[in-house]
Amino acid sequence: MAEPGKGQAKEPAMRIDAKLVQELAELLEKNGLTEIEVADGERRIKVGRSLTSAAAAAPALAPTSGKAPPAASPPPAEEIAGETVKSPMVGTAFLSPEPGADPFIAVGKPVKAGDTLLIIEAMKVMNPITAPSGGVIKKIMVADAQPVEFDQPMVIIG
Repeated sequence: MAEPGKGQAKEPAMRIDAKLVQELAELLEKNGLTEIEVADGERRIKVGRSLTSAAAAAPALAPTSGKAPPAASPPPAEEIAGETVKSPMVGTAFLSPEPGADPFIAVGKPVKAGDTLLIIEAMKVMNPITAPSGGVIKKIMVADAQPVEFDQPMVIIG
């Protein structure tokens, strides 16, 4: 006779295969996908990413003439002295506290350390992004309601 509790299989915790997740992420990037999911028995792994508006608009830039376009090279990076505030998460950037309200920041306006620069919505949570130091807003590199990626430059403070 089995002892109580011995015959019942305890469901093991899911072990995440980091190599598989990395391979899936590379497949997403390589094939221009936004989401991929694999299943192996009861185990399911789903990897997704959000496209930035520039990446989503890229296919619309196809040439209309019969000539092949010149080799695409990124434009030279604009050098702006100052501290770059990067996104700490993936989400959607909002430049004002609510639709129709004035934006938190504007180019040329001063900010103090701790001032709210913008909000990133991630998983239905509004996350204020604050100025790490005081200065003047030199450049805003995201648009209102634009998807942002982790570590994406958003604002330069000089």
